Amino acid sequence: MGGGAMLGLLYDVIGNVESFLSVFIYVYSLLILAFIITSWVRLPYSVWLNRIQRFLYDVCDPYLRLWRRFLPTFGPVDLSPVIGVAFLYILRAVLINILDRLH
Repeated sequence: MGGGAMLGLLYDVIGNVESFLSVFIYVYSLLILAFIITSWVRLPYSVWLNRIQRFLYDVCDPYLRLWRRFLPTFGPVDLSPVIGVAFLYILRAVLINILDRLH
């Protein structure tokens, strides 16, 4: 393989990594939003809602727990999802900037 083909392959890999990061952060942000919305709803005998809530809890709560350690409590208001999603988008911007410099 020539140098030009390897460089083209590297650019393609970097583009795929950027796309993956963007989609991953977007989907994870939507999962956090769904976690927030379903935490407001309590249906006593809904098997499907309980399964969905358990899945969202298992996926989102470990990440949000990181932020709850550092944030002060404001009564019943939990700001960890706001800070967590904001951090994800800042991290995305930083990582894409780094990957763009590799081009």
